[in-house]
Amino acid sequence: MKKQIGILILMIAIFAAAYLVPVSGLGLPDGPFHESLALLQDYAHHHVLTCLVPAFFIAGGIAIFVSKASVMKYFGPAANKVLAYGVASVSGSVLAVCSCTVLPLFSGIHKRGAGLGPAVAFLYSGPAINVLAIILTARVLGWEFGLARAVGAVVFSVVIGFLMHLIFLKEERERAAGAGFAVPQDDDKPLWKQVLFFGAMIAILVFANWGRPADGMENTLYGFVYTVRYVIAAAFLTVLLLMLAFWFKRNELKEWTASTWGFAKQIMPLLFVGVVVAGFLLGRPGHAALIPSKWVATLVGGNSLWANFFASISGAFMYFATLTEVPILQGLLGAGMGKGPALALLLAGPALSLPNMLVIRSVLGTKKTLTYISLVVIMATISGMIFGLLS
Repeated sequence: MKKQIGILILMIAIFAAAYLVPVSGLGLPDGPFHESLALLQDYAHHHVLTCLVPAFFIAGGIAIFVSKASVMKYFGPAANKVLAYGVASVSGSVLAVCSCTVLPLFSGIHKRGAGLGPAVAFLYSGPAINVLAIILTARVLGWEFGLARAVGAVVFSVVIGFLMHLIFLKEERERAAGAGFAVPQDDDKPLWKQVLFFGAMIAILVFANWGRPADGMENTLYGFVYTVRYVIAAAFLTVLLLMLAFWFKRNELKEWTASTWGFAKQIMPLLFVGVVVAGFLLGRPGHAALIPSKWVATLVGGNSLWANFFASISGAFMYFATLTEVPILQGLLGAGMGKGPALALLLAGPALSLPNMLVIRSVLGTKKTLTYISLVVIMATISGMIFGLLS
């Protein structure tokens, strides 16, 4: 117990330092070291409290309150494949999450017994099919980019998930047999209570991270929701607290807290290390680090195989907060980036990042992680070339 408290205190201290200590006041010259700390601070300001913390509690709730029978029915190895991949492939449409925020949710359903294919489809679709990002992409970059991104993301999630299922079919069968995933368990809570419980937590996640409206959208419904996003999130938090008070026993809450802490302890350190490394190598939009951004723009002009492949690789290792990929691409397109490589980056970037890769490896292992990354990069490269030829 003392060890766990010590780990928690250390994590809080690192987060507090990243959040509160002004990077500009450290006297570091512009460059990789400054950018690594600046990106970590940006991450602490915008993604930990409103994105990751709610995601950890949702993941903890999935692991404790969602019965294994329910997961097996919709996502397990014996589940209806059309239903499993269909649900997983569009799941991101209700979650405004980035490549890191989706990780606790992915880890939760995988731990609960979801098959590798549907779990990976969910892992990709979570950040890639964000409705807000699709709308912003179409508005800023053009309808053809928005349509290509939406269609490509859905197809990607299904194809990549199914290929992962086929490649590791033998291991998945052994995992299912060894863990006894085929044995159903009864639900302690009625389905409607579970729906309302998780719906409230998802609503907190969505509204707390409601994206800033683009220019000209301030007076729309979307813009109005943005101005009252924290009020709406607080209302759902109040509803959630009432559910916890009246529907759950003390031991259930303890199990939920312990499960949530387990995910946080596993994921947060890897994310922080990954963010620091990503900032050191690639910096932030408009701020050069070890690899100057102008090199990227120079290398991804036109529609060659190399340009699309390089855009996919660059996007896979860069960290994109939710919706930030659109203005980044807008700048790169203005600097001469080809349309094909731009789509390749759009399809590879939001779903992958260096921090994301580190955590996926801790859940799936090195071999499956490398296979997943390779499939995303290859498919993004091919899609970019096709889009470039059609544009």
